[in-house]
Amino acid sequence: MIAPIDLGATSWTAHWISHGPVSGPDDPIVGLGGHDADAPFGRYLFATDLVLDEVPVSAPVRLTADSRYVLYCNGHEVGRGPARSQPRRMQYDVRDLAPYLREGDNSVVVLVTYYGAANSFWAPAAGNPVIGRRPVLVLEGSVGPVELRTDDSWRSAPMPAWSLADGIAHAGVPVEVVDATALPVGWRTGEGIGWEQASILGAAHPGSLARSTPPTDPYGSLIRRAIGDLDGETVSPTTGRWTRVDGVPPEGNVIDRGTAVLDLPAEPVGGSPTVTATGPVLHGVLDMGRVVAGLVSLELEAPAGTRVDLHYREAAPRPGVADPMSLPMTGATYVARGRDDRFEALEVNGFRYVHVLVESAPGEEVAVGELTVRETLYPLVGDAAFESDDPELDRLWRAGVRTVALNSQDAFTDCPTREQRAWVGDGVVHQMVHLAASTDWRLAWRYLDLGNSPRADGILPMSVAGETERGGGFTIPDWSLYWIRGVYEMHRHSDDLEALRALLPTAERIVRWYLPYVTDDGVVADVPEWNLVDWSSVFLNGRSSLLTSLWAAALGHVAEIAERLGNDGTAAWARGLVARAGEGFEQFWDAERGTYVDHVLDGERRDSASQLAGALAIVSGLAPEERWPSIVAWIADPDRVVERSWIGGDGGYSAEKILDQMRGVQRIDWDAREEVVSAQPFASFLVHDALARAGRVDLVVRNMRRWSVYLADGYDTFGECWGWGTPVHGWSSTPTRDLSRYVLGVSPAQPGFATARVAPAYGVVARFGGAVPCPGGLVSVEVDGERITVDSPIPVELVGADGTVHRLAAGRHTR
Repeated sequence: MIAPIDLGATSWTAHWISHGPVSGPDDPIVGLGGHDADAPFGRYLFATDLVLDEVPVSAPVRLTADSRYVLYCNGHEVGRGPARSQPRRMQYDVRDLAPYLREGDNSVVVLVTYYGAANSFWAPAAGNPVIGRRPVLVLEGSVGPVELRTDDSWRSAPMPAWSLADGIAHAGVPVEVVDATALPVGWRTGEGIGWEQASILGAAHPGSLARSTPPTDPYGSLIRRAIGDLDGETVSPTTGRWTRVDGVPPEGNVIDRGTAVLDLPAEPVGGSPTVTATGPVLHGVLDMGRVVAGLVSLELEAPAGTRVDLHYREAAPRPGVADPMSLPMTGATYVARGRDDRFEALEVNGFRYVHVLVESAPGEEVAVGELTVRETLYPLVGDAAFESDDPELDRLWRAGVRTVALNSQDAFTDCPTREQRAWVGDGVVHQMVHLAASTDWRLAWRYLDLGNSPRADGILPMSVAGETERGGGFTIPDWSLYWIRGVYEMHRHSDDLEALRALLPTAERIVRWYLPYVTDDGVVADVPEWNLVDWSSVFLNGRSSLLTSLWAAALGHVAEIAERLGNDGTAAWARGLVARAGEGFEQFWDAERGTYVDHVLDGERRDSASQLAGALAIVSGLAPEERWPSIVAWIADPDRVVERSWIGGDGGYSAEKILDQMRGVQRIDWDAREEVVSAQPFASFLVHDALARAGRVDLVVRNMRRWSVYLADGYDTFGECWGWGTPVHGWSSTPTRDLSRYVLGVSPAQPGFATARVAPAYGVVARFGGAVPCPGGLVSVEVDGERITVDSPIPVELVGADGTVHRLAAGRHTR
């Protein structure tokens, strides 16, 4: 009996394989590695056969590919991957073939995509002359008595039916083109493919010994997938309407053609999500009823050569509005083979509306069948909940969960359509929603691990595992400080000290990065690169109260984590810097208005005193507690608060504002002495933290009701900014966290969440209840007036309606 292959071993027995010759006559045979010019995009098929006398109970295999794979067994999809990562930290997946096997002959087919050029979620490796700049696959496992491993007995073939649309710059999201006339119907089982022998690849660099089995340069030791699989429902449009149009440009990509058709005269031909009609061009608008994210499938009966363009939009187009958000952000093109036609997307897209453009020969009839979307979301699992006698708050809690779910793929993303990037700052809100609404915290940890990819100077890229990180250019320094907040959240919620030990050195390097920009009196000034903090119109140049507060808060987090890990020296150093910053911070205090201003410029304290300036002063601990009431009065006064942004407003992004800011022009179009610039939805979590810390959860609830503006016209998600931006943006989902943490009042009483603190917002809502995850299970809370019932798997510090703290054992208690 052959021992099964060890699927956890660092060393593999399978070989890296690719398609085509290992090298050409003019190619170097040795090199030091580096980033070459972009390589061509391509999809490639790899296959082998198995003959089984009986089907085993389980048949696990592990595999990975550069860039992506889809694994098929006997034509059935087994799984997709790998999860996004930096090339030198590539992950592999373990998949079970057993459910798809049969006695006798079996096919194992892997479709590998190689993007060639960096995009929003993938970057090429720094290749040596053989490995790193071409499609590669490695797979091994034990299928009963049969050992399965990639080598030169495998077959390979290019799949030219797939390409990417030319001339489209949509924030790095691939726009796929499928010419089914070049795609055999049975390709998933290997039928009709012109096979060649696969090539074994051996590393070619000094000392490599031509090693062809992992670990090899440039991927190193492959890491087992750290998160679960994506899943979701298959959904269909709720409504549709079809028209016949003329005059669509004969050439052009899916975006250009889709934009052109919007202004053409149209003749109605149907009102269903499906249609049968003659062309020459049919235009359908299908409404999913809400924003969805996943893999599109479309059934079609049409003559060979019929072109179908799919345009994916989160929002309906607005005639006459030249706003990038009103244009199609992604799409796909399918050319029919004339039989057995069905478009099945390989790229994930998010949208609410699908514009279907069908161009066929004059007089030809086409039947556009069912369009579905198989959602690919990271599941928020368990029975976490919030419900109350206030339907508006219940709806807000659910909307935040849905918004984050749509932006929880193999990483936390900003939006499912426009970018799909993993921004290291945005993700802190997603993380807190996962902590509040899911018992699976693996993606919350993965957010930190993926972001733990510092530049040579210690600061983090603004987004990771994509073209931005690969470019190595300017960053958003304060995004690194938000990442530290994410480390602090896991410190509070988890007892995984080893994970914290791996993250603390990066956190310390980040706060040290700011030291050259610390003035003699301890505040942060003149920080270069892109200081963002929030999309709101806050001032960050000169001596900055906001950057000083964010930095001081991060120092406090580093100190607390270091103390927990026994690193008292780092803790003392960090606390010393906070104390020094507190002394210099006084220069931002405006005693007349009772709050802190945004900045001091050229030795003069300027007028602007935003919500965030006051809130961050409280959150960081730099503002003395006796000042908190006056700060709250300033930042929470609805008669003073105004909405302003340096880059958008009035329904969309503003090219003029963006150019002004790049030229150093920031126009104050509000009364800076009397009015307060509101935080945008992202940084509002800091405003709510400040209000809650000051004992004003009632104001948190009042403020979060602003988010109801997004929940109209069928949308059940939160948008990017106040009045503009994408309609589903993960960073805007703080109401879900706030309702769990500040209204239910459940939070860790100490690091590691060994004890829960339950401090409900008595009187803010008459009746409310729900459950919040902790490492031991769910902490359930029910409040009716001043009567409370707590059911907890861990000890509880319960704050009663009169402020008395009751220490309770695990179990169910009513007071």
